Amino acid sequence: MGGVRSSGQYRESEAWPALPLDEWKDTYATLHRWSQIVGKVRLAHMPWINHSWHVTLYVTARGLTTSPIPYGTKSFQIEFDFIDHQLPIRTSDGKVRSVALRPRSVADFYRELMARLLELGIEVAIYPRPNELEDATPFGEDETHASYDRDAAQRCWRVLVQAERVFTAFRARFLGKCSPVHVFWGAFDLAVTRFSGRPAPRHPGGVPHLPDWVAREAYSHEVSSAGFWPGGGAISYPAFYSYAYPEPDGFREAAVRPAGAAYSSELREFLLPYDFVRRADSPDEVLLEFLESTYQAAADLGRWDRSALERAADPRNA
Repeated sequence: MGGVRSSGQYRESEAWPALPLDEWKDTYATLHRWSQIVGKVRLAHMPWINHSWHVTLYVTARGLTTSPIPYGTKSFQIEFDFIDHQLPIRTSDGKVRSVALRPRSVADFYRELMARLLELGIEVAIYPRPNELEDATPFGEDETHASYDRDAAQRCWRVLVQAERVFTAFRARFLGKCSPVHVFWGAFDLAVTRFSGRPAPRHPGGVPHLPDWVAREAYSHEVSSAGFWPGGGAISYPAFYSYAYPEPDGFREAAVRPAGAAYSSELREFLLPYDFVRRADSPDEVLLEFLESTYQAAADLGRWDRSALERAADPRNA
């Protein structure tokens, strides 16, 4: 079925749409950098929250949002709207400006966003280069990345909507410390992270164009982390992932499920191709099986106190 929503064309077909990387890699590269610009605006005005949780974006019913960002006694938020293909900036005193999501360079997007923020009385200074990308061309000079396929961007968001829904169900089963389900714009991945409660060994750092101290603070405690990534670099397809830090002995040999999951020695994590999930009779069950079995491998091999960290039943049914 299909239909028109608001002023944008929204095509609703498969719940889990196809997202082959080769077909939208140019749009992905551009959108990734746009998301870093927006995320860095949030970073510039948020207090530091453990594990960099203050910089992330969140999935919404229309796209991705910063959530409210404090600015003096007011607040503002920025949202990628993948239905109307706009980037509205809304303030707590009722003002609105918008930047169009269309084929345009990273430099053009950067200049207009900063101009619209100034029109709203918001002054922002950000680190003007990408993080975690090999090509760290300054945003204001990047005229190379300039693609925007509306349909592909919308399909990516629809994948995130489905993944966020299942990740939230998985998150709800854990009583211990757990991250929100959020998008890290450094790698452009949707992630959810469980913690054992114990400190972790010092992280070695070495992430491209990311200060080592940021990585070390992010991995200050033992984790089992899972997420979704559109692909790139070592893998040429979208995939779900799951890893443990520190990785316990025997983790890479663990018998995880479903059958489509495999350990990547290069990435040091388990991968489950997105297409394996979307083509399954029950994508939710297949994805939850992957999330649960990889977490159980990390927790059991890492000697987590699972009885204290997990919830046996929904308290509403007690």
